[in-house]
Amino acid sequence: MSTQAKARRAANSVGDSRALNILARTGFAANGLVHLLLGYLAIRVAANQAGQTDQSGALAEVAKLPGGVILLWVAVVGFFALGLWLVVQAALGIGSTSKKRWVRSLVAVGKAVAYIALGVTALTFAQGQSSSSSDSTQQASAGILALPGGQLLLGGIGVAVAAIGGYFVYKGVTKKFVEDLAVPPGTAGRTVRALGVAGYVAKGIAVVIVGVLFVVAAVTVDPGSATGLDGALKSLAALPFGMVILIAVGLGLIAYGVYTFARARFARL
Repeated sequence: MSTQAKARRAANSVGDSRALNILARTGFAANGLVHLLLGYLAIRVAANQAGQTDQSGALAEVAKLPGGVILLWVAVVGFFALGLWLVVQAALGIGSTSKKRWVRSLVAVGKAVAYIALGVTALTFAQGQSSSSSDSTQQASAGILALPGGQLLLGGIGVAVAAIGGYFVYKGVTKKFVEDLAVPPGTAGRTVRALGVAGYVAKGIAVVIVGVLFVVAAVTVDPGSATGLDGALKSLAALPFGMVILIAVGLGLIAYGVYTFARARFARL
C-alpha cells in the first residue's frame, strides 16, 4: 500500500470516529451560540447601546452567563474538534484527480483555520482573560501594510473576504446549504430551510462589508479602517435607515445561530 493510500485510510478512520463527530457537532452548537449573541449585540447597537459586535464581544457575553466558564470550555473543545474534522475532510481530497474535490479541500482548510482561531479566542476568555477581534484585525492589517506590496496584498484579502460573503448570500438564496444537512421532513424541514436562507444572507452581508473595509484600509493605507465584524456591523448604522438594516441583519444572525443549532443535529458528517 502506498504512503498516500495509507494517509487517506488513516484520515478516513479519524473522520469516521464517533467521538470526533460528536465533538464536531458540539462545535456547530457553540458556533450557533456565538451567532445568537452576535445578533443580540447587533440589535443592541441599533438601540444605541455600546458593545463589541464581533466574536470577542459574543464570547464575553457567554462568560457573563451562569456557568459561562463551563460553556466556554465546552466551546473550546468543540471548535478545536470541528477544526480537526475539517482538516481531515481536506486531507481526504488531497491527491484526488477531481478539481471539485480540491476546491472543497481548500474551502475546508479555510473553515478549519477560522474555527481553530475562534477556539483560541474562546480559550482566552475561558482562562479569565479578554481579547479584541477588532484590535487583532487592525494589528494584522498594519503588519500586512508594512510589507512590500502590502497594499495590494491587503486589498486582495479584502476582495477574497467580500467574495466569501457573496458566496454566503448565494448559498442562502439558492438554498445550497441543504446539501450539508439530512433535512428532516415536514414543518421542521421547512423551518430549517427558512432559517438557513435568512441566516446565510445576513451573515453574507456582514462578511461582504468586512471585505470592503479591508479594501478601504488598503486604498487609504489606514489599518484603523479594517475593524473586522465589529466595524462592519456598526458601519451599517451610519447608512440611511441604518438602524432598521442593522436590526434586520441582527435578526438574520440570530436565525443563522438557530440554523447552526439545527445543523449540529442534522449535519452530514
